[in-house]
Amino acid sequence: MVLSKSKHRTCACCKSRMPESTKEISKIKRGFSVRSFGTGTHVKLPGPAPDKPNVYDFKTTYDQMYNDLLRKDKELYTQNGILHMLDRNKRIKPRPERFQNCKDVFDLILTCEERVYDQVVEDLNSREQETCQPVHVINVDIQDNHEEATLGAFLICELCQCIQHTEDMENEIDELLQEFEEKSGRTFLHTVCFY
Repeated sequence: MVLSKSKHRTCACCKSRMPESTKEISKIKRGFSVRSFGTGTHVKLPGPAPDKPNVYDFKTTYDQMYNDLLRKDKELYTQNGILHMLDRNKRIKPRPERFQNCKDVFDLILTCEERVYDQVVEDLNSREQETCQPVHVINVDIQDNHEEATLGAFLICELCQCIQHTEDMENEIDELLQEFEEKSGRTFLHTVCFY
């Protein structure tokens, strides 16, 4: 799903492109051109117990995940919202995408967990620089629960709106992030990498 209101090519990354963190991604997508990625080695969905997640390869389609969980326990995965989320996701794209396998160029990459931020920065820094085009990588830690995901979604959406309205993102982003840190009481990590 690519919308065209944004002048910046943006992507959002989370560990496995699933659970509560997808809520903020879907909110961001309402007004901006955003692609979403996972950075983990597998896609993990909640299972019948916290220590028993459903683990899938990134090559597995949303439709295959949906049908697998439907077979395993329709009531559980309907009640916890996973089937609804997979149904929504399969209408957007066939399968989750892994950031490290994507060679597209972005202006802004948003992460919601410091570990994911580190993986994105490490991957970008390990690539051969070809164009020297800058990409801003920004992290705001968001706990993977409903309340934090909802609050984080609004914060990230507001941040994207402010970035959208900057005249010169390169020169205004540090001040903008400082204002958001003061306003939200959260610390943002920010680095610039180059393609």
